[in-house]
Amino acid sequence: MTKVWFITGSARGLGHSITQAALAAGYQVAATARNPEQLQEFTEKFPDQILPLPLDVTSKEQIQQAVAQTIARFGRIDVLVNNAGFGITGAAEAFTDEQVRSQLETNLYGPIEITRAVLPHMRQQRSGRIVQISSIGGRIGTPGLSIYQAAKFGLGGFAESLSREVLPLGIHVTCVEPGGFRTDWASASMSYAPVVEGYEGTVGFVTKFLKGGNFVPMGDPDKAAKAIVNLSEHAEPPVHLVLGSEASAMLQQASEMRKAEFEKWLPVSQSTDADDAIDFLQTEAGKAYAKLKGVE
Repeated sequence: MTKVWFITGSARGLGHSITQAALAAGYQVAATARNPEQLQEFTEKFPDQILPLPLDVTSKEQIQQAVAQTIARFGRIDVLVNNAGFGITGAAEAFTDEQVRSQLETNLYGPIEITRAVLPHMRQQRSGRIVQISSIGGRIGTPGLSIYQAAKFGLGGFAESLSREVLPLGIHVTCVEPGGFRTDWASASMSYAPVVEGYEGTVGFVTKFLKGGNFVPMGDPDKAAKAIVNLSEHAEPPVHLVLGSEASAMLQQASEMRKAEFEKWLPVSQSTDADDAIDFLQTEAGKAYAKLKGVE
């Protein structure tokens, strides 16, 4: 049986590469974009495999319609890739209300809503793969990207919790966390908050760095797409998958810094227990709870 993929943001960037790789591998693909006419190259090359669909990931109505149309055409959804999103740079206090809402609706609420729409079908199948395209910015904070990274940190937490909910149903969840890849994320897709004074050495530096063309990504989106296609067939996929040497190095450094900070402040952490507290994690109920959380 040929697997059915549902991919958001298929028209450009990493989503374009994933769609191309999935179709080339012989899968059937519901490819979505705000403007499905941008998917013409795929419809011409893979007319029998592709279902181009209009989808604004902030529209619950369009989400429900797109999922229903995919089920009507292919009968199932085996792999969901929540890829659609965009970046924004600026000081946290400087973003407009609309910019904040747009980031959270597109990069966090949209993937959650699409996942919730697809899950009933995967639950009935007792199988499925869900790939949330996050960012290394969902693991490491960067000045100027606070709202974008708030959404990506949230997406990572959603993915990790969800993975433990649905694994007994035969559904695997992976949060893919790329570093810099050669897409238009930092150029044409990037937007900016109004400039406010006082942040010249932090947010201002990042803004100039991006606008000045100094950011030269190491990552190849086609190689990332191939890794994601291979991931969909792996028997034991990871819950978190970092992509890119740059991102891997950044995460290793950040993990060491967090560990050092945690250990430095551990006496304060432990000092807040109640005087008559017992170690809940050593009780039978606590051990069962820890197993559910994956920290046994």
